[in-house]
Amino acid sequence: MKTQVCIIGGGPSGLLLSQLLHLQGIDNVVLERQSRDYVLGRIRAGVLEHGFAELMREARCGERMDREGEIHEGFFIAHDGRMDRVDLHRYSGGSSVIVYGQTELTRDLYEARDRMQGTVVHDVQDVQLHDIAGTSPSVSYRKGDERVRVECDFVIGADGFHGVSRKSIPAGVLSEYEKVYPFGWLGVLSRTKPVSPELIYARHERGFALCSLRSQVLSRYYIQVPLSDKVEDWSDEDFWAELRRRVPSEVAGRLLTGPSIEKSIAPLRSFVAEPMRYGSLFLAGDAAHIVPPTGARGLNSAASDIHYLYHAMLGHYRDGDDSGLDGYSAKALARVWKAQRFSWWMTTMLHTFPDSLAYDRKLQDTDLAYLFSSEAAMRSLAENYVGLPF
Repeated sequence: MKTQVCIIGGGPSGLLLSQLLHLQGIDNVVLERQSRDYVLGRIRAGVLEHGFAELMREARCGERMDREGEIHEGFFIAHDGRMDRVDLHRYSGGSSVIVYGQTELTRDLYEARDRMQGTVVHDVQDVQLHDIAGTSPSVSYRKGDERVRVECDFVIGADGFHGVSRKSIPAGVLSEYEKVYPFGWLGVLSRTKPVSPELIYARHERGFALCSLRSQVLSRYYIQVPLSDKVEDWSDEDFWAELRRRVPSEVAGRLLTGPSIEKSIAPLRSFVAEPMRYGSLFLAGDAAHIVPPTGARGLNSAASDIHYLYHAMLGHYRDGDDSGLDGYSAKALARVWKAQRFSWWMTTMLHTFPDSLAYDRKLQDTDLAYLFSSEAAMRSLAENYVGLPF
């Protein structure tokens, strides 16, 4: 098989890049290890910054997002028994975010790829990258009893943290930076009316909590739990009781509960791999960086990678200009590290850390007090939350 760009990973990042390139006449193939149903079964965050939303519209995939997604112009931070609102619209100069489930976003991208008869190959096994240090790379994979080789100009590694792409870069070339947090998020999806029209981030001595939503009839809630906890340790009743303890009484009083549709624990970690380019291989999204979900930067950081890659590929194929490709890693990493800083700050300010000093807890109190007393601090939060410029 011959193509111009081989994209490894059929999640939202890989599909979005595939769609954008196809619209510009750049031939590409997407390889995905899992089945389509498996990919669409992943429950992930759904807060989209304005830049991501614009990319979806440019890819001609934004119609349902604009129709069904919820525009949020702010969110709440609950602390010390009260709630303070962050006015994103006011402090970001008129911007906002869209709450739209990642599962639905991925479904829209798949449907767009189907309409354009794009090549997305599922259930591929034993993916291997060849000659990526040079200018004639290829990717081989096994599907059933058949071994297939894809010859291409470029390989895009959008296959997540555990994928083969990053691991194909020689150890002496790659530098990795990681911070693992001593807790995770236990998340529950329920078919209930959300407790609030806007997200509520709650800081509490028992641990962090988040009240989120997917729609007006689908709610997503999280509580901070130790890494040693298992999903089986938490009944639905125990989860709802603990969530009520961590949010203000006015919120707990109107919380509607129901059976969990999905329940899972996500460990929190920060991770960055540098560089994001090696020869003809370009990393994007979770293959190169991971953030805690506190600041809603994960999917949005991947979107900025796709924006840079898309325009770099346009420059190469349309104008014969490789400056975008050559500058991709440095440009992407500059924004990635800003997202890392913001996610670290939100996580540090709002979570309860085991064995923390009284000094640390006083700093958390001061951080929150400063935030709600300073317009400059509020502008900084709003600017980062709605998304820094690409």
